[in-house]
Amino acid sequence: MFAVTLINIVIITTVVLVHYECLIRLNQLMPRLGVRHRFRVVIGVLGALVAHAVEVWIFALGYYLMNRSDTLGRLTGNFDGSFMDSVYFSFTTYTTIGFGDITPSGHLKYLTGLEALTGLVLITWTASFLFIEMQRYWGAEKE
Repeated sequence: MFAVTLINIVIITTVVLVHYECLIRLNQLMPRLGVRHRFRVVIGVLGALVAHAVEVWIFALGYYLMNRSDTLGRLTGNFDGSFMDSVYFSFTTYTTIGFGDITPSGHLKYLTGLEALTGLVLITWTASFLFIEMQRYWGAEKE
């Protein structure tokens, strides 16, 4: 159980740091862009989507590696053991769409719950960031 807890902590910490760094970089980059204000927000949205995709792939790597272990749990159902199936499962979990065709068993259940919670928090963080950016740039367009 210690190994599972450690794996979960490493994965969660990594994705939170990726998200933090992405939002910081976007916050620094957007004011310097020589484009119209409305396009700065579009760039912010695209940057955030890239961050979320990277985070999903980090979780997917965790699922893939844990699934290959004999003791850390399994992904079952319509799962062929491929990395791309792990990515698909991660996307459905991160976005809290839910899973049905692929289900976790064993210790992988903990990571899926943590991914859903982390995805919810990071998506909300992104929404807050983009709301502030829209207020900043769309308000500046009126001036």
